[in-house]
Amino acid sequence: TDRVEKFTELSKRPDIYERLARSLAPSIYENEDIKKGILLQLFGGRRKDFSEAGRGNFRAEINILLCGDPGTSKSQLLQYVHRLMPRGQYTSGKGSSAVGLTAYVTKDPETKQLVLQTGALVLSDNGVCCIDEFDKMSESARSVLHEVMEQQTLSIAKAGIICQLNARASILAAANPVDSQWNLKKTVVENVQLPHTLLSRFDLIFLMLDPQDELFDRRLANHLVSLYHDLTGDEDEEMTANDEFLDTELVKDYIAFARIVVQPVLGDEASQLLVQKYVEMRKAGSGRGQVSAYPRQLESLIRLSEAHARMRLSSIVDVIDVEEAHRLHREALKQSAVDPVTGMVDINILTTGMTVTARKQQSMLAKEILTLLKEQRQSVISRKETFRLLNEKSEKVYQRSMFDESLRILQDDDHIVIANQNIRILNK
Repeated sequence: TDRVEKFTELSKRPDIYERLARSLAPSIYENEDIKKGILLQLFGGRRKDFSEAGRGNFRAEINILLCGDPGTSKSQLLQYVHRLMPRGQYTSGKGSSAVGLTAYVTKDPETKQLVLQTGALVLSDNGVCCIDEFDKMSESARSVLHEVMEQQTLSIAKAGIICQLNARASILAAANPVDSQWNLKKTVVENVQLPHTLLSRFDLIFLMLDPQDELFDRRLANHLVSLYHDLTGDEDEEMTANDEFLDTELVKDYIAFARIVVQPVLGDEASQLLVQKYVEMRKAGSGRGQVSAYPRQLESLIRLSEAHARMRLSSIVDVIDVEEAHRLHREALKQSAVDPVTGMVDINILTTGMTVTARKQQSMLAKEILTLLKEQRQSVISRKETFRLLNEKSEKVYQRSMFDESLRILQDDDHIVIANQNIRILNK
């Protein structure tokens, strides 16, 4: 009861959100929004069952992806979350196989019967599964995550054992860019080279970049040195530090208490605001012929709002919860879904893997190639020759991958036929 009273007293404090976020991995400097996002992931949304309406279970878990430069403490955050959650598994992408994540069939040494041994995702049911080096996972291991991250179940059919296991786990993943350093001129899909079908299942995608700013470097260095520096002589500083950060055990118990006791329900005002925010997000892109939000983004907002209400130990989701959820979601989108050409937020990067600008360029290039082919006298021309002619005539230098994609578009539209590296023009 004393513990419960302390939790209730804590939840009434106006700065509880900031204090809990600061207490999350205090040794890691700044990254406030990332810590807030992970904090909401630990609380999670409310479980809902729509099976009577034919919808099935509604995902309550929040998935987060951390991408960015090496040495920006991504792995340390993952390790901290793994230690904080009572039910959680930590795995590395390189050392994880598909069966290690899901389940494998083995023979019982005593009965000689086939038995099913569960893997990391099933073991972290109702917890967080931390996956480091997410970009280095094999394709087969990654394909398993599609079902887990949306349906929250794991279907298995192995050696005569057919079953569906619960895997209601939040996924916290960390990925490094392909070129080892983040290229700001490329989109998140090009940098990390993960399938967009998987990226769209993450509620929040944060970038952890090295700002290369002298003032930031100085502050970071001071912070790091202060961790190693002996502060026993200065009791005042130690007292303020202890007052600012909550004890790890207290944070652990607070999260567990909130998850068990509080089941927040959407209030009327919050519901109206969610609809309004979603319509605003849709409207933002429609003027430029882009889609800036899908229903999946609205579901993410609902989950984040519920998690924020649960963090306040409130049984009703209020306007402030929706406002914070929208702010956090927008900050994550600003970082991860920005078109490098226009500088605008383009959700198509995460849903289709390609920006609207890139798609327009692709269709223009296809038209240019078709015009070029029709100008040629012969009806059959080699791919190599076409690529050479295109770069000679055009003011821009085109990449081979873009050229191949445009040829594929033309072939799909029945303008050309490609056989043995030769292009045959139809209806010339």
